[in-house]
Amino acid sequence: MTDVTRPSPPDRDAPDGAAGGDASPAGDALDALTPAGDDEPGGESTLTVVLALAANALVAVAKTVAAVLTGAASMLAEAAHSWADTGNEVFLLVAQRRAARAPDAAHPFGYGREVYVWSMFAAIGLFAVGAGVSVTHGVQELLHPEPATDFPVAYLVLAIAFVLESVSFVQAWRQSRAEARRRERGLLEQVLATSDPTVRAVFFEDAAALVGIVIAAAGIAAHEVTGSSVPDAVGSILVGLLLGYVAFVLIGRNLRFLVGETVDPVLQAAALRRLLALPQVARVTQLHIEVVGARRVLLTGAVDLVGDPGEEEASHLLAQVERDVRAIPGVVGVVLSLAEPHEPSLVPPLA
Repeated sequence: MTDVTRPSPPDRDAPDGAAGGDASPAGDALDALTPAGDDEPGGESTLTVVLALAANALVAVAKTVAAVLTGAASMLAEAAHSWADTGNEVFLLVAQRRAARAPDAAHPFGYGREVYVWSMFAAIGLFAVGAGVSVTHGVQELLHPEPATDFPVAYLVLAIAFVLESVSFVQAWRQSRAEARRRERGLLEQVLATSDPTVRAVFFEDAAALVGIVIAAAGIAAHEVTGSSVPDAVGSILVGLLLGYVAFVLIGRNLRFLVGETVDPVLQAAALRRLLALPQVARVTQLHIEVVGARRVLLTGAVDLVGDPGEEEASHLLAQVERDVRAIPGVVGVVLSLAEPHEPSLVPPLA
């Protein structure tokens, strides 16, 4: 268990010392699992992806035209990058739609994990198309250099692309910053830790796009000044390596959520406080919370009930506790059992 200690078992008939109505601000942290409207088609995560899709599609077309006109290796790398990002946003939209399907008999906890499957496809596409094409073309340019022309066209397109990518990045940054403040985290920490892979993908892809534009502009400028295509080719390779690194980070995070990752210690402690605050619960001896989708969790555990209820009453009380916990936004499933008398209690860390 994360950040949870096990003291000696208390008297079963008396509530645990933390089990009263001692509400803590951290106890409300579970309510932040699903911000209002975030999982609706018109929610902020969907807006973030749609803005990124529109920006990348426009940029991809402009960069492709510029790459044909100028013949610059860095511009071609940037075009491949933007087309890869455009395709990725389509995958992310599909991920959101499929993951939002309602639970059914075959999937009682919903389809939330599908968001990681489709996001994984997007990350692999970024690596294969964006990074692969950029590095390959850069190496070819080094081996068989070709002159570039129409440099002003390249600069104009890169400037427009920078503005459009900035608009998309600002939306992802604003959403991530708001979530980071709610969770009292740093911005980058929140982006890496969030269970929503679509926001993470847009944030990192747009950040990489902005850096890539600067690299491409520098390579093209060096090509124009020196007359050598080597800086341009190196710029293309650097853009590819950057995309490869971003893809590696995104693949790694999606993989961890696919195989099953528990929530962070703050939410673990918040869930424990919420359980202990329920009037039916004397103590909690086991608690496991697993992420099963973007801002969706499955909670399992063992609790000891207040008093010494009979079998039938205990069954009703336990079912009521499960219903109360399931009512928390973001909790899609709850499976609780009765604790063994000898099991030590879990105590939340000091706030």
